[in-house]
Amino acid sequence: MDRTRLVLVVPATGPEPVDAARLEAALAGGDVAAVVIDAGDVDAGDNVQPAVAALVDSAQKAGAAALIRGDSRLVGRTHADGVHVDESLDEIEAALERFHPNGIVGAGGAETRHDAMLIAESGPDYIFFGDIDAPEAAETNPRDFEFGTWWAEVFEIPVVVLVGLDMADVPDLAAAGVEFVAMRGAVWNNADGPAAAVARANELIDQGMAVT
Repeated sequence: MDRTRLVLVVPATGPEPVDAARLEAALAGGDVAAVVIDAGDVDAGDNVQPAVAALVDSAQKAGAAALIRGDSRLVGRTHADGVHVDESLDEIEAALERFHPNGIVGAGGAETRHDAMLIAESGPDYIFFGDIDAPEAAETNPRDFEFGTWWAEVFEIPVVVLVGLDMADVPDLAAAGVEFVAMRGAVWNNADGPAAAVARANELIDQGMAVT
């Protein structure tokens, strides 16, 4: 079984945006497969492109894929590697038509197992369980944990599970064969800093992999 890897969700806008320097600090903490840059809902007059471009550059220099959530026009403008879509199935399918086969298209937003299977039939590069916009709790959402471990056991399309602030479920997710563990506040709100959070998450992944 391949080693579980990390995905970082990076807010580029909002009350507490993460800048390129902070992302670089996180990426210095250890292995990260991809970065989902959340461009959010921005007004037409807002210019988030420079901030997003800097985040894309930081991710790619560290060897991580850079995916844009929000304004898909930024994918081409910032030379990102792809897009993360977690709205309707129609929008996921539209993204696949636009960006495949050269770009990565990740898909989230499934509320049920049936939703997830319908999304998977459209052919995304991964399926994501977790609500990026929801307030974060210490523990991983139980539904996301259940769906993620079920998916890893049954399906070939890689799965990403968003974990809670305390990262306590990371070893169990790794042991269950979940391909990617996503972190948001667990990185950016960590009292010891983002690099320490990434290092700790990788340690927890190794603990989980050791029992498989």
